[in-house]
Amino acid sequence: MPITIGHERLTDIVAAMMQGAKSSPEEARTIAENLVTANLMGHDSHGVGLAPRYMKHALAGTMNPGARPSVVTDNGAYLLLDGNMGYGQTVCREAMEMAIDRAKKTGVCIMGLRKTHHMGRIGAWGEMAAKAGLISIHYVNTTGHRPYVSPWGGYEAKYSTNPYCTAIPATDDHPMIVLDMATSRVAQGKVRVAYYAGKKTPADALVGPDGKPTDDPTVIFEEPFGAMLSFGQHKGYGLAMICEILAAGLTGGGTAREELMSQNTICNNMLTIVMDPAGFGADIPFKSEIDQLVGHVSTAKVAVGHDKIRFPGDPERETSAERTANGIPIDDNTWAEMTEAGVEAGMDKADFSVN
Repeated sequence: MPITIGHERLTDIVAAMMQGAKSSPEEARTIAENLVTANLMGHDSHGVGLAPRYMKHALAGTMNPGARPSVVTDNGAYLLLDGNMGYGQTVCREAMEMAIDRAKKTGVCIMGLRKTHHMGRIGAWGEMAAKAGLISIHYVNTTGHRPYVSPWGGYEAKYSTNPYCTAIPATDDHPMIVLDMATSRVAQGKVRVAYYAGKKTPADALVGPDGKPTDDPTVIFEEPFGAMLSFGQHKGYGLAMICEILAAGLTGGGTAREELMSQNTICNNMLTIVMDPAGFGADIPFKSEIDQLVGHVSTAKVAVGHDKIRFPGDPERETSAERTANGIPIDDNTWAEMTEAGVEAGMDKADFSVN
């Protein structure tokens, strides 16, 4: 049976785990808050279940606790940063602060961030821009470990789940719109959650080592390996290739190549475009258009199995409200893995009390 734990208690536990893996108290707290927020929003794939993997990389020296981004190129609207394989939760926050500040001064910032450890839920970085009244667009790729996703027309994994995100600021009448998605049919972490929970994946999400569709997540975590499939067939595959080219090729971070797939880590590269919506002129009724669009689309007839029309970001807000009030569910396998990692780092089993 899964446990249910309050978000504040869970944050304290994960922060203690990260301190056991050489992070300062401040860094550990930032990482923990980011991971727990992902759980609160219903994205368990990007939540606290990642903490043991983070700790393993930190203790093995394949990522660098305490690292900060360094400037590679500063050229007007262009800003290229190197994450120095620091935690994405801290490096991305600092990088986004720099990009937001630049965009407020110049109207736009094209920011490349390369060689950063796992960036977590990319929507968190889009939300930072949207809260500052700015639009942001993000393209991300991943190396450092074996690939998971096969190209359209094939069934051998060659690249990763390569997320894409766009965040739009809130209006006076509607909350921010945040589209944050993997270019695979489901995120790799969601396959991991299904695997640990003993559940099946969607029928069109995976392919087995024989090239045939399967709903069994073991093909991603146990040999002989299968592969994950793109969303929308050739469309998701095409967007994944764009993410590779823009996030890694353009920034110099390294695209999905064989020699970058066996480093016992997670390396993310990201191209971010941050822009001021007032850049085309104050006379454009941008927020009014959003309100009218939302109002119009909301009047669509509701299909069977749905209770209303939702917009990108709505499911996360609804889940966050529910889990903040009632606690976060965590499956037994994930909790056991977290406990084991914490104990190995010097914590006591009693530290994992849910109360």
